[in-house]
Amino acid sequence: MSSEPIIRIAAKGDGITASGRFAWGAAPGDLLLADGTLQHGPHHVTPPCRHFGQCGGCQLQQLDEESLADFVAARVANASSSQELGAEHIAPPHLSPPGSRRRASLRAESSQGRVVIGYREAKSHRLVELAECPVLCPELVAVLTPLRKLLIRLGQAQAASKKGKGKAKPGKSGPGKMAADIELTLVDQGVDLGIKGLSAEGLTLTEALLDFARDHALARLTLDGGYGPDVVWEPEPVTVTLSGIAVSFPPGSFLQATADGEAVLVAAVQEWLGDCTTVADLFSGLGTFTFALAGPETKVLAAEAARDAHLACKAAADSRVLQVHSLHRDLFRGPLLADELDKFAAVLLDPPRAGAREQVERIAESSVGRVVFISCNPASWAKDARTLVDAGFVLKELRPVGQFRWSTHVELASLFVR
Repeated sequence: MSSEPIIRIAAKGDGITASGRFAWGAAPGDLLLADGTLQHGPHHVTPPCRHFGQCGGCQLQQLDEESLADFVAARVANASSSQELGAEHIAPPHLSPPGSRRRASLRAESSQGRVVIGYREAKSHRLVELAECPVLCPELVAVLTPLRKLLIRLGQAQAASKKGKGKAKPGKSGPGKMAADIELTLVDQGVDLGIKGLSAEGLTLTEALLDFARDHALARLTLDGGYGPDVVWEPEPVTVTLSGIAVSFPPGSFLQATADGEAVLVAAVQEWLGDCTTVADLFSGLGTFTFALAGPETKVLAAEAARDAHLACKAAADSRVLQVHSLHRDLFRGPLLADELDKFAAVLLDPPRAGAREQVERIAESSVGRVVFISCNPASWAKDARTLVDAGFVLKELRPVGQFRWSTHVELASLFVR
């Protein structure tokens, strides 16, 4: 077997040669030698994180900026061509910079008095303890080290409680087997921290949580022992600002991964739909695009299934007396029908990763003339987009967005005109 150059990066992050050989950690221009090792080429850079190669959070830190942008653009272009969508224009990709990810879902586990907080290893259940993370906003990383000490204390209390009920081994000094899910989000007031899987009973532990939240200036601290999040600390109502509107942020709500990525998506929506007088914003969430569109000349229907997000969007719109009608509706089980959609000049939809097949089919049956489709999954987007094209829509433009820097996750904004 001879040496071969890496010609591109496949969807899961592996480098691939013209003959179909794969190599993890490769960059375009690298040489895959006969023994399977790599000779680095001009687009191969030193990964900025010490955990790269072990942590499963990133797959592409070996790529230079040009190759990373090419990967993001190719993911979107390939998804479009796979369904023969005939995109008239594909814009240059936007890449979020390092240190800009404002939300993270981490795992914490402990054994023998030691707590590890981090991401899973690639293709493994083992955790990588994060000593650094060049992807996340520094404010989120700064919380991790002191949080480990707090979790040890909570774990010890949990182990002691189980011991008292005959469920823990006598003589065990550490917290034993403890696990928790950690949600970190950067909101208007600072860091919103959610801990799921642990509880804190008694005045001493409650005071420890309050001291931690106060000492580290948290915006909010919630604890979920299995019955939903309980707010332990929230000195003022937590909000996120969407297009200049402060919106209440319920614990665990969805927020675009980076502020700059959100701005790029919002700008596309405003450019494409700014002249429409009526817009149906489907899967509207907290109102990321609702508030960008609503104005004196534009009425927006904001349809969302998550009750907390729906109510937050409604309250914010009502407080500003905006032309927004908030609708609490499960669009998977009860999509808006064609005759309901016919009332709107345009539809905007931003569904979960699985896509929105039923809702897209109803859009195809309607007389709506313009559709803006935001997606975090190019593969499911392409299948749904095929339905629109078959119904007479033309894919006018695609804008790739790489919010999840150094990851294979790619987002996009697309404009369809009938």
